[in-house]
This record gives sequence, structure tokens and C-alpha cells, in this order.
Amino acid sequence: MTTEDNATFGRRSDVPKPIVPKSATEALRPEMGTPPPRRVRRSRGSRNQFVVFLNFVMSSIVLLTLAAGALLYFGKREFESPGPSRTGDVVMIQPNSGVGEIATLLERRGLISDARIFRYGVQAYGNDASLKAGEYEIKPTASMRDIMELLKSGRSVLYSLTVPEGLTVEQAFQRIAEHEALTGEMPDEMPPEGSIVADTQRFTRGTTRKEVIQRLVAQQKALVESIWERRAEGLPIKDINEFVTLASIVEKETGEPDERSRVAAVFINRLRKGMRLQSDPTIVYGLFGGKGKPSDRPIYRSDIENHTPYNTYQIDGLPPTPIATPGRASLEAVANPSQTNDLYFVADGTGGHVFAETLDEHNRNVARWREFERTSKETVAPAAGEAGSGD
Repeated sequence: MTTEDNATFGRRSDVPKPIVPKSATEALRPEMGTPPPRRVRRSRGSRNQFVVFLNFVMSSIVLLTLAAGALLYFGKREFESPGPSRTGDVVMIQPNSGVGEIATLLERRGLISDARIFRYGVQAYGNDASLKAGEYEIKPTASMRDIMELLKSGRSVLYSLTVPEGLTVEQAFQRIAEHEALTGEMPDEMPPEGSIVADTQRFTRGTTRKEVIQRLVAQQKALVESIWERRAEGLPIKDINEFVTLASIVEKETGEPDERSRVAAVFINRLRKGMRLQSDPTIVYGLFGGKGKPSDRPIYRSDIENHTPYNTYQIDGLPPTPIATPGRASLEAVANPSQTNDLYFVADGTGGHVFAETLDEHNRNVARWREFERTSKETVAPAAGEAGSGD
């Protein structure tokens, strides 16, 4: 170790600066603080107006997307939620109605909560041109989507009109004319007696009366022709008009399904033997025509002797036309009657008939029927008197 090193050893390297005396003024003067950081200047690109506009557009798109998503979510939920109606209703959608008209109608009837949501929902599903006109039954609490699907399906409310077996064309026409769901005028002329089908027709409101009548006639024509082609051989019936005529007489003579073929056999056997049919319903039709006999009007002896074109007590063979609308069962019975030798039948008092091959047997059956009628009247009369005496 050198002497210089020895001189350096033990010496403090940080020698404090000497304190310089300050005047009172200098001591009270504030010292300089730490200078602020140097400001960085923005680039020219960030200050470009296009960039500012682009940022605004992107922000707007994000906000609009979020808003549209929220509207879509809540709109879809409202579109598929249960509707406000607790009772349901029946609405009539007129032909050529637009989605807006339909939506307004549904909202006015209290079936949907918001016409705009219904309109936009239908359009969103691509069904704005698929909703069909008609009368629809809206179920309670049906959602807008349920209503859309119903109107898209075209499942309108169906009405019915029944033409029972045994009615005349005039009586059937009265039912058609009075049906409130049908529209339009009745035909100027009625079709021939027996030419409409005995059946129930289903149709939507607004169907025309002429359309229903055309349907009834077409169905009866097809039914009669199909059964006529399957008729038994050797029937004493010349043509299809006589076939329907005899079936109409069978229809008016009995309402018992299991008797029709046997009643038909009686008339077939009488025609083969050249005997008069002697059917009471033909007397009635000859007197009253398609209007029918009043329910409280009995058949008198003078009616039996009254010579009309339809009175089979007075004419040979069949009347010129049917006397009512025969049903399928009566047509089938005449086309394929029972194989019997019966020539007579009379009511048995239970709603049916008792049959006979000979006049003597028939007369005994008639006597029993008259006795039944007499006994019934004697039983009813005292009962009516007792009921009246209580007043």
C-alpha cells in the first residue's frame, strides 16, 4: 500500500457541500418544484376527421345492434306469449285483407296486445302473404304466433246443415234459405223431388245457397247411380226415376232400419202381382205436395177416395215422381229387397210393423192394431181428465 493509498483510505467520498449562508430574503423564497412531464403531441392521423367519423359510425352500429337485439328479443317473447283474451272470440277475415288490417282488427277485438308486434312478427316469419280469409275461432289466451298459424292454415269455422231422410225438396229449401251462415239468393226453380241427398253438409260462412244446393244434387245423383248399378235382377222397376220413387215411399213408410228391406219387398211383390201399393204417404203428397201434411191433420176416408196422380189407392203402379228424399238405406232396400211373400203390413203399436202374406192374416193384424188404438185412447183420456181436474 502506497502512501497515497493510505491517504485515501478512511476518507469519505461524499463530502458534504459547505453550507452557504443565505440572507433572510433568500431563505423565504420558494424553491423550484419538479417540472411536469413533457406533453406528447398527438399524431396527425388521430386528429383526422375521417377517423373521428369512423369511430362515431362504429359506436352507432354497436348501439343500434344492441338495441335491435333487445327489440327482437322482447318482440319475439311478446309474439309467442299467451294473449290477453281470456274468453276467445270468433273473427271474420275478409278477402284481400292486408296484415295491417288484420292486426288492427285483432287488437280492437282484444285478441292481441299490440298490432305492430303482430304485423312485424308475421312479416319476420315470411307469412305476410299467407294469411287466408275466413271465419276463425280464436282460443282463449292464444298467442300472436298461434293466431298467425291458424290464419295461415285456413281452418275456418265450419257450419252444418242437415237434410234428414224423408224431407221434401221444398222443406229442405226452407232450411237452406233460413240458414244464417249462407249467403246469396235461392235458385229460381227447385230441382225435382228426390234429387237432393239426405246428408249433413259442412261449409264456411259466406258459402252461397246455390253452391250448397248444387252439392246436394250432385251427391244424390252419384249415390243413386252407384246403388242402381248394383240392383238385383228382375225388379219390376222400369228406370232410375221409378227406383227413387219407390225408395221414397219406403222412406216415408218406416223409420226402422231393419224393416226397410222387408217393406220394400212388400211393394215389390205387389208390383209383380199388379196390385195397387195402397201407401198412405202417397195420399198425403197428392194432397199437400212438398209442403207436407200439418201434424194435427188426420187422413180422412174422403182423402183415400180422392183421385190424385199420387194416390196409390186410386192409381196402378208407382206415382209419377218421388214423394220425398230417400236415404241410402231405403235406396239399398229397394235395390236389394228381402226375399219374402209378404203382401201386407200394418203398424204394431211399438213403432214397427207386422207383416202378412194373406189378406185374412192382414185383417187380423189390422183388428189388433185398431184395438191397440182404442185402448190407448181410453187410457189417455182419463189421464188427461185427472190432469185437468187438478187446476
